[in-house]
Amino acid sequence: MARAVMRPLGRENAMQKKWIDGRPTKKIAESFIKPNDRLTSFERLEIYNQQYWFRLRDCFYKDYPGLRAVLGDKIFGRFADAYLAKFPSQSYTLRNLGSRLVKFIEAGPRLVSPHQQLALDMARLEWAHIEAFDNEATTPLQPNDLLDADAAKIRLRLQPHFTLLKLQYEVDEFLLKLKSDSSLRREASNAMERHRKKPQPWLNQKWKRQEIFLAVHRYQDRVYYKRLEPAQFHVLSALQKDVTLKKASAKLAGLKIPGDWGATIQKWFSSWTALGWFCGLKQPE
Repeated sequence: MARAVMRPLGRENAMQKKWIDGRPTKKIAESFIKPNDRLTSFERLEIYNQQYWFRLRDCFYKDYPGLRAVLGDKIFGRFADAYLAKFPSQSYTLRNLGSRLVKFIEAGPRLVSPHQQLALDMARLEWAHIEAFDNEATTPLQPNDLLDADAAKIRLRLQPHFTLLKLQYEVDEFLLKLKSDSSLRREASNAMERHRKKPQPWLNQKWKRQEIFLAVHRYQDRVYYKRLEPAQFHVLSALQKDVTLKKASAKLAGLKIPGDWGATIQKWFSSWTALGWFCGLKQPE
């Protein structure tokens, strides 16, 4: 990445202050950083400060290629600066850098105008992808674990890496294409190229609203996006809220379910169990 053109708009405020807790900033720098024949202690600290900002920005660009593709370079650049200035990293891992991104978009939709809902959908999907990639996977539930279980009492636990999404756009198909196509992925991460003269065709994609229900999960160490029927989504959403299996199934009342109702439900749970989505039973005391 050509970092020379990056501007440290979100540098820590501490570097811009002359005094911190009653002490001169330069004196604080001198207390733990030695000067050299070219730079003062404070100037050396400023270099580190700028490079750390560049590192945060670089990580943000790599983690959210879909959002950048939706917004375009200029808007995404301003958006990234605003987000990182408000929410700098406070974790030992940069994996959590975008943990407040969805709430940030919801609180300031003008920053992603005119693609507010589309940007929100993409941000939710990309954060769910991060969660699915490295969240914990516990021992999956086995079919025999449900034998003789009382549906009115048991509660099924879902894997920590599992996320349910209700989206207004088909961002899943676009993000899959973006991640699988090396040329698109290269464009989506190389955000600082200034010599590009023509907009990329994938930036001009015409987005059509279409409500979709999605499960983002990990299976055999790979992240998958699985589309769900509305009835499936309602059942799984209820289970995530820690309701009993019986109450979750009651959510299906009034919904159109093809074929034999009982056989369809059994087929769903068989498939979900095989995918390892359930990780245990919460038995009543």
